[in-house]
Amino acid sequence: MKPFPIPVVPVGPGSQTDESPDYLAMPSGMNTFQAPRLPEAATAADIGRAVEILEGLLAVMRVQPIDVPRPATAALDGESAGVREVLTQSLGFGEVSAFTLAPTRVRVQETAFAALWRVLEEGEGGGIVADRLEASAVPMALYAAMRATSLPELAVPALLPNMMNGEALLAEVQLQCARHQPGKPAHVINLTLLPVTDTDLDYLYGALGHREVSILSRGYGNCRVTSTRLANVWWVQYFNSMDTLILNTIEVVDMPEVVLAAAEDYADSVERLGEYIAMLKEDC
Repeated sequence: MKPFPIPVVPVGPGSQTDESPDYLAMPSGMNTFQAPRLPEAATAADIGRAVEILEGLLAVMRVQPIDVPRPATAALDGESAGVREVLTQSLGFGEVSAFTLAPTRVRVQETAFAALWRVLEEGEGGGIVADRLEASAVPMALYAAMRATSLPELAVPALLPNMMNGEALLAEVQLQCARHQPGKPAHVINLTLLPVTDTDLDYLYGALGHREVSILSRGYGNCRVTSTRLANVWWVQYFNSMDTLILNTIEVVDMPEVVLAAAEDYADSVERLGEYIAMLKEDC
Protein backbone atom coordinates (compact mmCIF):
# COMPACT_ATOMS: atom_id res chain seq x y z
CA MET A 1 0.00 0.00 0.00
CA LYS A 2 1.22 3.52 -0.77
CA PRO A 3 2.65 5.19 2.39
CA PHE A 4 0.50 8.02 3.70
CA PRO A 5 2.32 11.32 3.14
CA ILE A 6 2.58 13.43 6.31
CA PRO A 7 2.85 17.23 6.00
CA VAL A 8 5.99 18.89 7.33
CA VAL A 9 5.59 20.38 10.82
CA PRO A 10 7.72 23.42 11.80
CA VAL A 11 10.32 22.80 14.51
CA GLY A 12 12.99 24.81 16.30
CA PRO A 13 13.09 27.88 18.54
CA GLY A 14 9.96 29.99 18.38
CA SER A 15 7.94 27.42 16.46
CA GLN A 16 6.25 25.86 19.50
CA THR A 17 4.28 27.39 22.38
CA ASP A 18 4.80 26.67 26.06
CA GLU A 19 1.44 24.93 26.23
CA SER A 20 0.78 21.36 25.19
CA PRO A 21 0.82 21.18 21.39
CA ASP A 22 -2.56 21.13 19.67
CA TYR A 23 -1.91 18.51 17.00
CA LEU A 24 -3.97 18.35 13.84
CA ALA A 25 -6.04 15.20 13.96
CA MET A 26 -4.70 12.66 11.50
CA PRO A 27 -6.69 9.90 9.78
CA SER A 28 -7.31 6.81 11.85
CA GLY A 29 -9.10 3.48 11.71
CA MET A 30 -7.31 1.46 9.05
CA ASN A 31 -9.79 -1.00 7.53
CA THR A 32 -9.12 -4.73 7.79
CA PHE A 33 -10.81 -7.59 5.98
CA GLN A 34 -14.01 -8.99 7.46
CA ALA A 35 -15.85 -11.82 5.76
CA PRO A 36 -19.18 -10.53 4.33
CA ARG A 37 -22.52 -12.07 5.27
CA LEU A 38 -25.31 -13.47 3.16
CA PRO A 39 -28.75 -11.83 3.17
CA GLU A 40 -31.13 -13.64 5.52
CA ALA A 41 -33.72 -14.20 2.79
CA ALA A 42 -31.26 -15.75 0.32
CA THR A 43 -32.47 -18.99 -1.27
CA ALA A 44 -30.30 -22.02 -1.96
CA ALA A 45 -30.90 -21.54 -5.70
CA ASP A 46 -29.73 -17.91 -5.62
CA ILE A 47 -26.66 -18.82 -3.58
CA GLY A 48 -25.87 -21.66 -5.96
CA ARG A 49 -26.06 -19.37 -8.98
CA ALA A 50 -23.88 -16.77 -7.24
CA VAL A 51 -21.32 -19.49 -6.55
CA GLU A 52 -21.28 -20.44 -10.24
CA ILE A 53 -20.62 -16.82 -11.25
CA LEU A 54 -17.84 -16.39 -8.70
CA GLU A 55 -16.21 -19.70 -9.60
CA GLY A 56 -16.11 -18.70 -13.27
CA LEU A 57 -14.57 -15.34 -12.42
CA LEU A 58 -12.08 -16.89 -10.00
CA ALA A 59 -10.93 -19.41 -12.62
CA VAL A 60 -9.89 -16.52 -14.89
CA MET A 61 -8.32 -14.56 -12.02
CA ARG A 62 -6.12 -17.54 -11.13
CA VAL A 63 -4.45 -17.57 -14.55
CA GLN A 64 -4.60 -13.89 -15.45
CA PRO A 65 -2.47 -11.17 -13.79
CA ILE A 66 -3.91 -7.90 -12.52
CA ASP A 67 -2.40 -5.66 -15.19
CA VAL A 68 -3.77 -7.21 -18.39
CA PRO A 69 -5.46 -4.85 -20.91
CA ARG A 70 -8.74 -6.80 -20.75
CA PRO A 71 -9.46 -7.77 -17.14
CA ALA A 72 -11.64 -10.64 -16.02
CA THR A 73 -15.33 -9.68 -15.84
CA ALA A 74 -18.67 -11.30 -15.08
CA ALA A 75 -21.83 -9.73 -16.51
CA LEU A 76 -24.75 -9.66 -14.07
CA ASP A 77 -27.34 -7.94 -16.29
CA GLY A 78 -29.38 -11.06 -16.91
CA GLU A 79 -29.31 -12.36 -13.34
CA SER A 80 -32.31 -12.24 -11.02
CA ALA A 81 -32.62 -9.64 -8.28
CA GLY A 82 -32.07 -12.40 -5.72
CA VAL A 83 -28.77 -13.49 -7.26
CA ARG A 84 -27.54 -9.91 -7.53
CA GLU A 85 -28.46 -9.28 -3.89
CA VAL A 86 -26.58 -12.39 -2.81
CA LEU A 87 -23.52 -11.14 -4.70
CA THR A 88 -23.87 -7.63 -3.26
CA GLN A 89 -24.04 -8.86 0.31
CA SER A 90 -21.64 -11.78 0.01
CA LEU A 91 -18.89 -9.70 -1.62
CA GLY A 92 -19.26 -6.82 0.83
CA PHE A 93 -17.80 -3.35 0.48
CA GLY A 94 -14.15 -2.30 0.30
CA GLU A 95 -12.17 0.90 0.72
CA VAL A 96 -12.62 2.55 -2.68
CA SER A 97 -15.73 3.90 -4.39
CA ALA A 98 -16.14 6.11 -7.44
CA PHE A 99 -18.58 7.62 -9.90
CA THR A 100 -18.45 9.28 -13.29
CA LEU A 101 -20.82 11.90 -14.70
CA ALA A 102 -19.83 11.73 -18.38
CA PRO A 103 -19.80 10.47 -21.05
CA THR A 104 -21.94 7.91 -19.20
CA ARG A 105 -22.92 7.70 -15.54
CA VAL A 106 -21.03 4.88 -13.84
CA ARG A 107 -20.96 3.86 -10.18
CA VAL A 108 -18.05 1.78 -8.90
CA GLN A 109 -17.59 0.04 -5.56
CA GLU A 110 -14.64 -2.08 -4.54
CA THR A 111 -15.77 -5.25 -2.80
CA ALA A 112 -14.31 -6.58 0.45
CA PHE A 113 -11.97 -8.55 -1.83
CA ALA A 114 -9.40 -5.99 -2.98
CA ALA A 115 -9.09 -5.70 -6.78
CA LEU A 116 -12.61 -7.09 -7.27
CA TRP A 117 -15.07 -4.35 -8.23
CA ARG A 118 -18.80 -3.93 -8.81
CA VAL A 119 -19.46 -1.63 -11.78
CA LEU A 120 -22.94 -0.23 -12.51
CA GLU A 121 -23.80 1.87 -15.57
CA GLU A 122 -26.88 4.10 -15.46
CA GLY A 123 -29.13 5.04 -18.36
CA GLU A 124 -30.65 8.45 -19.02
CA GLY A 125 -33.57 7.75 -16.71
CA GLY A 126 -31.34 6.66 -13.85
CA GLY A 127 -32.01 2.94 -14.27
CA ILE A 128 -29.21 0.39 -14.34
CA VAL A 129 -28.36 -0.62 -17.92
CA ALA A 130 -25.20 -2.63 -17.20
CA ASP A 131 -24.03 -4.48 -14.10
CA ARG A 132 -20.79 -6.43 -13.85
CA LEU A 133 -17.97 -7.62 -11.64
CA GLU A 134 -14.45 -6.70 -12.72
CA ALA A 135 -11.10 -7.96 -11.41
CA SER A 136 -8.49 -5.26 -11.98
CA ALA A 137 -6.31 -2.65 -10.30
CA VAL A 138 -9.11 -0.16 -10.97
CA PRO A 139 -12.07 -0.45 -13.36
CA MET A 140 -11.39 0.42 -16.98
CA ALA A 141 -14.51 2.63 -17.03
CA LEU A 142 -12.72 5.22 -14.88
CA TYR A 143 -9.81 5.48 -17.32
CA ALA A 144 -12.24 5.75 -20.23
CA ALA A 145 -14.28 8.51 -18.58
CA MET A 146 -11.17 10.56 -17.77
CA ARG A 147 -9.89 10.32 -21.34
CA ALA A 148 -13.27 11.13 -22.86
CA THR A 149 -13.79 14.26 -20.75
CA SER A 150 -10.31 15.82 -20.74
CA LEU A 151 -8.07 17.71 -23.16
CA PRO A 152 -4.37 17.39 -24.06
CA GLU A 153 -3.82 21.09 -23.33
CA LEU A 154 -5.62 24.15 -21.95
CA ALA A 155 -5.89 27.76 -22.97
CA VAL A 156 -4.20 29.82 -20.24
CA PRO A 157 -6.90 31.77 -18.37
CA ALA A 158 -6.62 35.44 -17.49
CA LEU A 159 -4.38 36.12 -14.51
CA LEU A 160 -5.91 37.06 -11.17
CA PRO A 161 -4.79 40.08 -9.16
CA ASN A 162 -2.30 39.47 -6.33
CA MET A 163 -1.24 36.02 -7.51
CA MET A 164 2.16 34.74 -6.43
CA ASN A 165 2.85 31.35 -8.05
CA GLY A 166 -0.39 30.34 -9.74
CA GLU A 167 0.80 31.06 -13.29
CA ALA A 168 4.08 29.17 -12.81
CA LEU A 169 2.32 26.18 -11.24
CA LEU A 170 -0.19 25.93 -14.08
CA ALA A 171 2.69 26.10 -16.58
CA GLU A 172 4.40 23.23 -14.72
CA VAL A 173 1.22 21.15 -14.82
CA GLN A 174 0.81 21.80 -18.55
CA LEU A 175 4.45 20.89 -19.20
CA GLN A 176 4.24 17.62 -17.27
CA CYS A 177 0.96 16.75 -18.98
CA ALA A 178 2.60 17.20 -22.40
CA ARG A 179 5.54 15.00 -21.35
CA HIS A 180 3.44 12.23 -19.83
CA GLN A 181 3.55 8.76 -21.37
CA PRO A 182 1.32 5.80 -20.43
CA GLY A 183 2.79 3.85 -17.54
CA LYS A 184 5.11 6.66 -16.49
CA PRO A 185 5.47 7.22 -12.69
CA ALA A 186 3.47 10.06 -11.21
CA HIS A 187 4.77 13.60 -11.20
CA VAL A 188 3.44 15.05 -7.92
CA ILE A 189 3.06 18.75 -7.17
CA ASN A 190 2.55 19.10 -3.42
CA LEU A 191 0.65 22.36 -2.98
CA THR A 192 0.62 21.96 0.80
CA LEU A 193 4.39 22.40 1.00
CA LEU A 194 4.70 25.16 -1.62
CA PRO A 195 4.36 28.92 -1.10
CA VAL A 196 0.89 29.40 -2.57
CA THR A 197 -1.82 31.90 -1.73
CA ASP A 198 -5.58 31.44 -1.76
CA THR A 199 -5.59 33.39 -5.02
CA ASP A 200 -3.08 30.94 -6.53
CA LEU A 201 -5.35 28.04 -5.55
CA ASP A 202 -8.42 29.79 -6.95
CA TYR A 203 -6.54 30.25 -10.24
CA LEU A 204 -5.56 26.56 -10.38
CA TYR A 205 -9.04 25.36 -9.44
CA GLY A 206 -10.56 27.62 -12.07
CA ALA A 207 -8.13 26.52 -14.78
CA LEU A 208 -8.09 22.78 -14.08
CA GLY A 209 -11.58 22.35 -12.65
CA HIS A 210 -13.01 19.27 -10.97
CA ARG A 211 -14.35 17.10 -13.76
CA GLU A 212 -16.36 13.98 -14.33
CA VAL A 213 -14.41 11.27 -12.45
CA SER A 214 -14.52 11.30 -8.64
CA ILE A 215 -12.91 8.61 -6.47
CA LEU A 216 -12.91 8.20 -2.69
CA SER A 217 -10.38 5.96 -0.95
CA ARG A 218 -10.94 5.25 2.74
CA GLY A 219 -7.89 3.07 3.30
CA TYR A 220 -6.30 5.58 5.65
CA GLY A 221 -8.54 8.51 6.45
CA ASN A 222 -10.25 9.93 3.37
CA CYS A 223 -8.45 10.55 0.10
CA ARG A 224 -10.49 12.23 -2.64
CA VAL A 225 -9.26 11.93 -6.20
CA THR A 226 -10.82 13.99 -8.98
CA SER A 227 -10.06 14.24 -12.67
CA THR A 228 -9.44 17.64 -14.27
CA ARG A 229 -9.85 19.25 -17.67
CA LEU A 230 -6.32 18.07 -18.55
CA ALA A 231 -5.72 14.46 -19.56
CA ASN A 232 -3.92 12.39 -16.90
CA VAL A 233 -3.97 15.28 -14.40
CA TRP A 234 -5.70 14.63 -11.06
CA TRP A 235 -6.46 16.42 -7.83
CA VAL A 236 -5.39 14.12 -4.95
CA GLN A 237 -6.50 15.52 -1.61
CA TYR A 238 -6.26 13.99 1.86
CA PHE A 239 -8.68 14.85 4.67
CA ASN A 240 -8.64 13.95 8.36
CA SER A 241 -11.58 12.64 10.40
CA MET A 242 -12.87 16.21 10.87
CA ASP A 243 -12.94 16.69 7.07
CA THR A 244 -10.04 19.15 7.22
CA LEU A 245 -7.80 19.23 4.15
CA ILE A 246 -4.34 18.16 5.33
CA LEU A 247 -2.59 17.43 2.04
CA ASN A 248 -3.40 18.99 -1.33
CA THR A 249 -1.60 17.66 -4.40
CA ILE A 250 -1.83 17.52 -8.18
CA GLU A 251 -0.66 14.27 -9.80
CA VAL A 252 0.19 13.79 -13.46
CA VAL A 253 -0.25 10.06 -14.00
CA ASP A 254 -2.53 7.53 -15.69
CA MET A 255 -4.29 6.86 -12.38
CA PRO A 256 -3.17 7.90 -8.86
CA GLU A 257 -1.58 5.03 -6.97
CA VAL A 258 -3.71 5.57 -3.88
CA VAL A 259 -6.78 4.14 -5.65
CA LEU A 260 -5.04 1.18 -7.32
CA ALA A 261 -5.18 -2.34 -5.97
CA ALA A 262 -1.70 -3.86 -5.90
CA ALA A 263 -0.66 -7.22 -7.35
CA GLU A 264 -0.28 -8.49 -3.76
CA ASP A 265 -3.89 -7.46 -3.04
CA TYR A 266 -5.04 -9.31 -6.14
CA ALA A 267 -3.19 -12.50 -5.18
CA ASP A 268 -4.56 -12.32 -1.64
CA SER A 269 -8.11 -11.86 -2.94
CA VAL A 270 -7.76 -14.86 -5.24
CA GLU A 271 -6.89 -16.99 -2.22
CA ARG A 272 -9.57 -15.55 0.07
CA LEU A 273 -12.27 -15.65 -2.60
CA GLY A 274 -11.60 -19.35 -3.14
CA GLU A 275 -11.99 -19.95 0.58
CA TYR A 276 -15.18 -17.90 0.71
CA ILE A 277 -16.73 -19.73 -2.25
CA ALA A 278 -16.14 -22.98 -0.38
CA MET A 279 -18.04 -21.52 2.58
CA LEU A 280 -20.91 -20.41 0.33
CA LYS A 281 -21.26 -23.92 -1.07
CA GLU A 282 -22.15 -25.13 2.39
CA ASP A 283 -25.29 -22.95 2.24
CA CYS A 284 -26.43 -24.20 -1.19
